[in-house]
Amino acid sequence: MGWFLNILYLGALVAAMPFFAWSKLVRGRRRGGLLAKFFGLIPVRRGDAPCVWLHAVSVGEVNLLATVIQAIRAQSPSVEIYVTTTTHSGYELARARYDDCIVSYAPLDFTWAVKTALRRIRPQTLILAELEIWPNLISLSKARGVNVAIVNGRLSEKSYRGYRRVSSLLRPVLRKIDCIAVQDWSIAERFVALGVPAKRVIATGSLKFDGAETNRRNLKTMRLCRLAKIPSSAVVFLAGSTQAGEEEAALSAFLAAKPRHPDLRLILVPRHPERFDEVAAMLDESDVNWSRRSSLELSVVDPTASVLLVDTVGELGAWWGVADIAFVGGSFGRRGGQNMIEPAAYGAAVSFGPNTKNFRDIVQMLLAEEAAVMVADEAELTAFVGRCLDEPDWCETLGDNAQQVVASQIGAVERTMEALRPFLPPPEFIRHRLAA
Repeated sequence: MGWFLNILYLGALVAAMPFFAWSKLVRGRRRGGLLAKFFGLIPVRRGDAPCVWLHAVSVGEVNLLATVIQAIRAQSPSVEIYVTTTTHSGYELARARYDDCIVSYAPLDFTWAVKTALRRIRPQTLILAELEIWPNLISLSKARGVNVAIVNGRLSEKSYRGYRRVSSLLRPVLRKIDCIAVQDWSIAERFVALGVPAKRVIATGSLKFDGAETNRRNLKTMRLCRLAKIPSSAVVFLAGSTQAGEEEAALSAFLAAKPRHPDLRLILVPRHPERFDEVAAMLDESDVNWSRRSSLELSVVDPTASVLLVDTVGELGAWWGVADIAFVGGSFGRRGGQNMIEPAAYGAAVSFGPNTKNFRDIVQMLLAEEAAVMVADEAELTAFVGRCLDEPDWCETLGDNAQQVVASQIGAVERTMEALRPFLPPPEFIRHRLAA
């Protein structure tokens, strides 16, 4: 099956080459780690201590691994952690956030790349974040005696229907996974229906709730607030993880409200680094004074600037802590939305567009508790921002409800670690090896 998949993957890559060329030339999207991805030539782990390999696709998955890594270190301080990711933005964030781990791009699911990577990492356990079902990676890992687990597993109804069409091919792979910790029981039932033994699937809740910061006065947020010289009297409207067109919508909402609310500030945080200059050009064409986040470190702060473009990676979680009003991007287009838990945890008045399929359960939970507002388009976003400013009590209640929803869901890390514990290097083994 391995070589059959290799041929399929190569065919898919050849077919996708025009898109890769277009995204590089037109959108400036960076795709690093070619040697790691195609040949498995990743950094060699030199130590002899047991190792846990954690893989996350991009920024969102990289962020949610933080609580798992912290819990593994608390249980087994001497374990070595190896983190891999697929995208350039995910790789840059992982290097910055997990500087005490080995970080690399992940091998693609070619047999030769996976075999080389496994020889270089020598893991005892492989943990895949959310929905990373790569047949060669899973099969070859099990052939080497590596425990394989999925954490924060998700499987949408649409993905489930697609997997059912190839269930006869997928079932043998899924049955090799030792533990699948999923976000809720409906997802667990889908995995079982695909052939995973029920005893290997457990609903733990979403790790994204546990990883959310709730204290606005945390050190990172306070530092950013000082850097940007945001006065205590300011009301901050932050549009985060935005895609093309959403920055314009946020700016329009800001400009509509600014004349009546002179203390209003706008912070824009595009999802992808390759769009920073595109958004900067849009701001240049507008009639606003604005600054770049990258200029703040140089103490180049325009006191008249009421708009800030965050052109750095990995800071959005802390920036949400300065927001009074929030719009979560990726939700006006076809992206499927981005993580709205972080602004909710801080108690911001949260809004997002109608396309939030990637966070469907979380959205339903927030809307049911009147803890967020769905806005259909730019006009409704403008109306939402205006209402938050004109009715501060309503804005505050919305934020309080959001914070309560997040607090009610905390505990997924503890439940996940309970499920993973039989498949992690035990502390006793580590102490024995060190003593020897």
